[in-house]
Formats: sequence, structure tokens, C-alpha cells
Amino acid sequence: MSDLKLTKTRLLAGSWEGVLTGHSGDEGPDLHLTHQTNPVDGLVVEQVGDVWHVRAPIPVDLIADGVQVFVITDAQGETLNHFTLISGEALADDIRVEVALLREELDMLKRAFRRHCLETSGD
Repeated sequence: MSDLKLTKTRLLAGSWEGVLTGHSGDEGPDLHLTHQTNPVDGLVVEQVGDVWHVRAPIPVDLIADGVQVFVITDAQGETLNHFTLISGEALADDIRVEVALLREELDMLKRAFRRHCLETSGD
């Protein structure tokens, strides 16, 4: 088991970013980024002090409907971290989307009810 620990710091401008700790040596760690077991080019590892900054690009051609999982592994194939993109029809059944839609409908009903109350209060 590896002593490496990769912690996400942010997802910004089409890149997943994280900090890698537990790597000793002057050479950068041998990390790999895959999408559906296919290698993805462009993984950047830079040393900053005692830690290594990792930046994993999200290629535009891999963004699609459904669930897209990207995995970052070490040289032995051990998973250090992963990130998931969910879009399109896969979200149709997601409870968060349902709650957001319910909130919008409730706001619409509140506005209509208030308008009705104002219009009928003068009678």
C-alpha cells in the first residue's frame, strides 16, 4: 500500500486540482489519469515545497451526457483519487434536481397566491 495521499483542492476552468503528500525524492511521482480505463494525456505534477501540486485536465471531447468518471492512480495502479462529472439525462432522476424543480414550482405558486390575495382583498 502506498503512503501517497492525493487531496482535491478545487475544480476550476476545466481542470481538477489537488495536492499530493507522502512522496519522497526529487523526481515527480509517476501518476496516471484515466477515463473509462483509457489513458488521458495532460496530467501535470509540480513540486511546491514539500508537496506536489497535481492538475488533471478534463478534455472537452470526454464531456458527455451520463456519468463520466476520471481516476488518478499511482505507478502500481492504486487509486489515489477520482472525480465524476454528471450531466444530461442522467440527472433527470437525481433528487437534487427534483428538489430544485419543486422549489421553482413552490415559488411560482406563492407568487400566484399572493397576487390572488391582493386582487380579492378589495372585495
